[in-house]
Amino acid sequence: MQVNFYATLRYVVGSKMVNFNLPDRVTVQQLLDEMLRCYPALRRELVDEQGNLYPHVHIFVNGRDARFLEHAMDSELTTDDSISVFPAVGGG
Repeated sequence: MQVNFYATLRYVVGSKMVNFNLPDRVTVQQLLDEMLRCYPALRRELVDEQGNLYPHVHIFVNGRDARFLEHAMDSELTTDDSISVFPAVGGG
């Protein structure tokens, strides 16, 4: 499953895109868990102490924020889905 990382997250994972060896029908949460397992440094960037995704971090599935999908983080994914992870970005 291909995941595109943006902004500072690219420096954490060392690449713009990472392939995770996951089957179809894993959930967004399971993908997040795998990202954290493979890249422990992402933990401080993506989740709070309870393991919940920070409100300012967005995981997009086919262009839609996972929080707004019918089953949110429990939404199932396929290997054909386009997954992107965005941290908070500030500017002025």
